[in-house]
Amino acid sequence: MKQNGWILKVLSYFNLESEVDDFDKIHQNIEKDIIFKGTNLWILMFAIIIASVGLNMNSTAVIIGAMLISPLMGPINGMGYSIATYNFPLFRKAIKNFTFAVIASLIASTAYFAMSPISTAHSELLARTSPTIYDVLIALFGGLAGIVAISSRHKGNVIPGVAIATALMPPLCTAGYGLASGQFYYFFGAFYLFTINTVFIAISSIIISQILKFPIRTIVDVNQKKNVTRWTSFIIILVLIPSIYFGYDLVKNEKFIENATKYVNSIRVIEGNYLLKNEINPQKKTITLIYGGSSLNEEQKNSIVAKATDFGLQDVAIVFQQGFSFDAITQKTSEVDNLKTELNRLTLMLDLKDKQLDSLNKRNQIGQQILDEIHALYPQIEAGSFAESYVFNTSKPYPDTVSIVYFTVNKKSLSGIDKQKIEKWLNARLKIKRLKVVYEN
Repeated sequence: MKQNGWILKVLSYFNLESEVDDFDKIHQNIEKDIIFKGTNLWILMFAIIIASVGLNMNSTAVIIGAMLISPLMGPINGMGYSIATYNFPLFRKAIKNFTFAVIASLIASTAYFAMSPISTAHSELLARTSPTIYDVLIALFGGLAGIVAISSRHKGNVIPGVAIATALMPPLCTAGYGLASGQFYYFFGAFYLFTINTVFIAISSIIISQILKFPIRTIVDVNQKKNVTRWTSFIIILVLIPSIYFGYDLVKNEKFIENATKYVNSIRVIEGNYLLKNEINPQKKTITLIYGGSSLNEEQKNSIVAKATDFGLQDVAIVFQQGFSFDAITQKTSEVDNLKTELNRLTLMLDLKDKQLDSLNKRNQIGQQILDEIHALYPQIEAGSFAESYVFNTSKPYPDTVSIVYFTVNKKSLSGIDKQKIEKWLNARLKIKRLKVVYEN
């Protein structure tokens, strides 16, 4: 007995019936939110523009604002509620108003993006073009929270949160962007996301309406109930199957990225080569590796490719690219060193030639210096020159070098003793062993 009492006490915390609002009041609120005229119509127009601008400018805050004020959940909850209570006139009214809202939103958002000078597909747009099974779960549980809040006397702040979670207006405006830009992939992806949100919010309304036993206000036979159940099941399956496929594809891509990241981290340094950058493409199953350092040889590349199998990446294509290369730097450095060496050699040769020319110029001036010095001692010597020449001999293979000093003497000639003194002076002055002195009167 104590155990049963404990279970009943726990279940009482989950009991909704004690907080359910008056059925007539719930019915009136749902019926009022279905109709798009007056306040609801103006709010719809404002939400369309706000969502379009937010998507165009890639502003998350603006998009959230559009989610909060969007009145699109009204007719969706009305559809679910009318199906659960078999109220077909209310269902037709909800469908009519919902269709009007969808068409108006598509026209307005398409017109906005057609006129907007900014046509780039930002992340907020792209995020609403690839729905998966996870979006189904968000729509379903968001819709459950929404209809529970509508049915309760204590609504609190649940409705705004549901509006943000289910995000009806942004995918509809993204579909408008796809139409305006002619990118129908975006249109179909976004409109499918909108369809998922619509269907599963409506399904959640059906579930809660039946759990809370909302009263059936019309006469309905068994066949009509079966038809409603059959059509509801068909629509759920029709919308659910693609999302399961896309969800599986998403999980597969995420697994590929996870394994590829681990693989990339294991090959960051390969024998003096450093991984500078990598690109992982799960759609094409490719991994691009950009290395810097020594150029990778074929053996190293094969080793890197073979290691991919350790991470479950058997069918992946590994693309190698070379960033900066130490080999190229070394080669260029060697070329620079060679150029420097050659430049130094040429500089030394030029210096040697300059010295040789300077020596020749100085030797050419020796005759002038000798004349200036000897003329002070022997004024009768009026001219002089100095030269070096070769003396060839038939008995020697190589010629001898001889220095010749030539003097011009005026009428007052030199004596033999003077000539001997001059030759000794020249030998001491020039430090030359073989010297020939020629005098001319």
